[in-house]
Amino acid sequence: MLTNTPTESPLPVTDTQWVDHLPEPALLVDAASDIILALNNALARMLGTNRGSLLSTSCTRLFSEQRPQLISFTEETLFRGNAWSRDFHLNHRDGHTIELEISSARAGEAEEQQILFLLRDRQFLRALRERHEANHYHRGGLLEWRRVEELFKDMERENQLILHAVGEGIYGVDAEGRTTFINPAAERMLGWRGDELMGRVIHRVVHHSHEDGSLFPLKECPIYAAFRDGSIRRVGEDWFWRKDGSGFPVEYTSTPIIDNGHPVGAVVVFRDISQRRDAQHELHQALEEVETLKHKLEIENAYLQEELSAEYHFHEIVGQSDAVKGIVRRIGLVAPTDANVLITGESGTGKELIARAIHQASDRRDRPLIRVNCAAIPKDLFESEFFGHVKGAFTGAFSDRVGRFELADGGTLFLDEVGEIPLEQQGKLLRVLQDQQFERVGENRTRAVNVRVIAATNRELKTEVNEKQFREDLYFRLNVFPIESVPLRRRIEDIPMLAQEFLNRACIRFNRPRLPLRVSDVEKLKQYHWPGNVRELENVIERQVITADGSLDFDLIGREQDEPAMTGEDAPPARHSGAQVMTDQEIQTLEKDNLIRALRATGGRVSGDDGAAVMLGMKPTTLSSRLKKLDINPARFRSPG
Repeated sequence: MLTNTPTESPLPVTDTQWVDHLPEPALLVDAASDIILALNNALARMLGTNRGSLLSTSCTRLFSEQRPQLISFTEETLFRGNAWSRDFHLNHRDGHTIELEISSARAGEAEEQQILFLLRDRQFLRALRERHEANHYHRGGLLEWRRVEELFKDMERENQLILHAVGEGIYGVDAEGRTTFINPAAERMLGWRGDELMGRVIHRVVHHSHEDGSLFPLKECPIYAAFRDGSIRRVGEDWFWRKDGSGFPVEYTSTPIIDNGHPVGAVVVFRDISQRRDAQHELHQALEEVETLKHKLEIENAYLQEELSAEYHFHEIVGQSDAVKGIVRRIGLVAPTDANVLITGESGTGKELIARAIHQASDRRDRPLIRVNCAAIPKDLFESEFFGHVKGAFTGAFSDRVGRFELADGGTLFLDEVGEIPLEQQGKLLRVLQDQQFERVGENRTRAVNVRVIAATNRELKTEVNEKQFREDLYFRLNVFPIESVPLRRRIEDIPMLAQEFLNRACIRFNRPRLPLRVSDVEKLKQYHWPGNVRELENVIERQVITADGSLDFDLIGREQDEPAMTGEDAPPARHSGAQVMTDQEIQTLEKDNLIRALRATGGRVSGDDGAAVMLGMKPTTLSSRLKKLDINPARFRSPG
């Protein structure tokens, strides 16, 4: 059914024989039932078929490719009584397309919905018109003008073929900005038919707004500026709008049309650059991802290089004491698991070595072990150091930064001096340990990681928990599997092996001849209390190798050779023999006196090549922490000047 909208009274028709006598191809259709009631031979000849094959068939099947337009045209005819269109076409039997000009009128009784269609071949009409005009000019004696006209028509036809063939959109505007022509490529890209745009100010139709929706004033449009000042304007990226309200990015060139020295319009050639823009966006994203991965790998490589270049005190656990055997056994128990480990012990006992041994014996050995010295991180940068930040998150954040947790993804994170983490930051660390999720500073995106945490401290965290200086929940989260790094004074039997190992290594490092380690030397080493533990032992051996003249001399262990003799409160307590046992208070007193002597010798300097940390063989951060714990102010030992 084409329609069901009855309107004005039609012209009465008693039969359909009269259709045969119409001079033009004609078609009588019942719109209500969509049936062809009659057609003449002229229409059958136009289509290259016979009348019987079309009679009583569906009219919409005849116009199968234009069914919506046919329904609309039919409704217009029934409503107005007649209609006219040049938008239809039919297919000839041999396959070529016939462009039509159709006139329609209502027919039959008032209650009927019969429509008469008169179909004309537009190409045939053009030929008749041109023949008539040729005869007219011939009769008027204007054959020369006709020849010139044909020449211009051929030129126009060639130009039209060119305009139809090009892939870029082309349209022209006059001096008022109204559309004068548009090619099929522009119609396809814009979704408008040429006749819908002709005579309209095209800027208000396709160029009225920017991509973000903000108004694009006509006076600012580069297209119209081209013929206003007579210059060619090329725009690399702009935005055009389609009929359906969607938009697309374009690049275009606006060339002015000059007549007698005055611009009278412009020709615009534009191209849809959506694919190029999408490709550029994908390339930009890919480059950003590559840059992010590159940055991450560079940072990870820097950390690994830093770790490789660091001077570790020893590369494997050396010793045969029960204490060392106990540590090795506990490492073997916990390494295959993902349990968090808390390593406690004095500075210089090898806590980091234990952490590395756990990592190397675990399934995470192929991923990095990322070390964080919590005592060396400024208070305001803890969150950025742990979790990273995005560009612009705070003053000085000039680029994105990958945090240590993200670098350690799949591996192990070693938190050295974990007791130095500020109390207000401990809650954020606890959340990552619980959920294995975090956000970079300045970013809302939640990132997931798989990190095993090994923490180390020389402080009594349990005491600090009781004093509300360390979160209890974080303490229990870290202290899943505790390991104590035993001080050297409790593993005296390991001193011979350690001393020989350090001696061999120092001779090679300083390019010195091999020096013997005598029994008397070992006994002297055993008698010292070693407040700096294994680190101090290694430093003592290295100093002996540097200053040795054919043999070692351990008579001055624990004080500098050039230090004046001290009396009174500065004199160190008498050393205990191997058979004596020192109390914890005595050990602390020895340690405090030793730190004071180092500060006096260095003028109160803690770090640097001539600082007390180097003299004591410990890290500056560790020394600062220990001085703070013992309430020793280095400024007291600085020279007034």
